[in-house]
Amino acid sequence: MLSQGKRWISSLLLIATGLIVGMVISSQIDYTAHSDAQNIQISEESADFLTQTGKAMAEITSAVKPAIVNISTSRTVKMGSGDPFFNDPFFRRFFGDRFGPQHPRERKSTGMGSGVIVSSDGYIITNYHVIKEADEITVLLWDKREFQGTVIGSDPKTEISIIKIDTEGLPTLPWGDSDTLQVGEVVLAVGNPYGLNQTVTMGIVSALGRANVGIADYEDFIQTDAAINPGNSGGALVNARGKLVGINTAIFSTSGGYQGIGFAIPSNMVKTVMDSLIKTGRVIRGWLGVSIQKLTPELAGQFNLDEMKGTLVSDVVENSPAEKAGLKRGDVILTFDDKKTDEPFILRNMVASTTPGEKHTLMILRDKERVPITVTIGELPADLQQVKADIYENVLKGVIVQDMNPEIADKLNIPERVQGVIIKSIDRESPAAGIVVPGDVIQEINRKKITSVKDYLDIVSELQKDDDVLLLVFRKGSSVFITISDR
Repeated sequence: MLSQGKRWISSLLLIATGLIVGMVISSQIDYTAHSDAQNIQISEESADFLTQTGKAMAEITSAVKPAIVNISTSRTVKMGSGDPFFNDPFFRRFFGDRFGPQHPRERKSTGMGSGVIVSSDGYIITNYHVIKEADEITVLLWDKREFQGTVIGSDPKTEISIIKIDTEGLPTLPWGDSDTLQVGEVVLAVGNPYGLNQTVTMGIVSALGRANVGIADYEDFIQTDAAINPGNSGGALVNARGKLVGINTAIFSTSGGYQGIGFAIPSNMVKTVMDSLIKTGRVIRGWLGVSIQKLTPELAGQFNLDEMKGTLVSDVVENSPAEKAGLKRGDVILTFDDKKTDEPFILRNMVASTTPGEKHTLMILRDKERVPITVTIGELPADLQQVKADIYENVLKGVIVQDMNPEIADKLNIPERVQGVIIKSIDRESPAAGIVVPGDVIQEINRKKITSVKDYLDIVSELQKDDDVLLLVFRKGSSVFITISDR
């Protein structure tokens, strides 16, 4: 028994000794770490650099913020009441209309965004989606004054809208030259999302000339990693001199928040669109009259091209400026006024921003020979532009369509055999909402073939408010018949 007791005492002593040693070592480690932390010093050069950088950012922000406004909107939305099951045409076919249709209810829908003052007499730039379909627009200035905004003009193709408030002597942002931006350049994203205070984030230009993003038709975005918070759409992207180089327009992130990739419309594009909207109320775009597509290794091989430079002409519109200038299918457009056109969207944007009636020089490659061609740019015909069917009171009201081209067909994996118009977007209140979706190709309306926006307009304009519509739609690799009814 005594021997067993000694063993217990020995064990306890060993445990106690271990604890004491551990505490001493731990104390020594903590003391050493604390001692090392006390020895860390920041050099005067580093501190001065960070201090100067901080002061520079604060100075830029202070100069920019007064020209950034908050834009709040409201609109009346009609909503059906009762169970939507009773509004289904299939249900009513068997049970009649004693369960419906239901009387619509109205509610107020509100939205919010940012804007940039660009003239002292009240012209403000924002995004089209910020003020889209608004019944009332309220602009809140930096000094807490409020004004009612009036829409001067909108261009959904570039996501730009111009509004005006009735006042004078406003602070403005000076225009910067977005063509001189470089990847890696420091930029600030400034917005006024909540009407309480402006928000400012800093980042760099991640990329230039971003297209095929799916935000607008004419895309030439500045990509930045500056955080663009919700509500900052329509705000300013400024350079280190506080000059406007872009209008923040969208967020792309896997989380749905602001962490990720931000896009801004280049200031040079914005200014061109703004000037046209203010002067004429619409955007006048140049037109060449060709279908173009990106060169691939396979296409380059088929056309015996040594390099994949330029944009391939896949078709030439009859009696267009291109045909009159001598362009042919299979030509490769290398430059437009000595500027490279290695991407279709680059050439498209160059032509669109050109004033109709001007002469420009194309350098084309035809049968391995460089041939200069002079072309007089025309004006983009109305029937070639995307069309929003709000002017028609029928089941296709609020459906936005556009002509299909090889670039869009390739992006959406649409076979060559499929002809029609692409649905770009649909208003939430449209009778067609939820039945057809963006990306659908409308091939037929009421068994009549659709090959262009003009065909679409000709048929839709004849539809009455209560007419049922049968569509043939290409979706997810196959064609399907779809009926739409507003009863």
